[in-house]
Amino acid sequence: MSQGISLAWSELPTELIGRHGLQRRVHERGGEREVWFLERDQRPKLPIWRDGLLQIARWGNTRGQSRALPRTNWTWLEAVRSGDWRESGAVFVDVPASLVVDNGVWYRVRQGIRGLLVPDERGLAVAYLICEPASHYYRIMTRNDRMPVLIDERI
Repeated sequence: MSQGISLAWSELPTELIGRHGLQRRVHERGGEREVWFLERDQRPKLPIWRDGLLQIARWGNTRGQSRALPRTNWTWLEAVRSGDWRESGAVFVDVPASLVVDNGVWYRVRQGIRGLLVPDERGLAVAYLICEPASHYYRIMTRNDRMPVLIDERI
């Protein structure tokens, strides 16, 4: 599954960059600035679109900050469809991205990734990426058996 995303600097409002200290996540690729959101970051975060607003949320629970949420940063699409998250208060969100990285392979995406936003036991928002079994091409490209559910596209 994805270990990170990149979003063009120009896609993020200055206010969000300052409030969340995103300057530390800036990288340059081909002369263009972009902000990297990586699961290995000390405090993993993701940009999310919720109710028409771009926000920054904690990415997953891999460090065990919550006892109530799964210790991962992704969930299966089938688990979402079967209702496993129904009682959690989860809402669907979109995670904007220009590029996604999986097993060291960066690839372009048009709009981003589907996600869930779930409150932890303290009411803090936690984002999970939604994944599905990898297509043959994706498996060959990344050597991974699961891939993110992309917004209006499929690899």
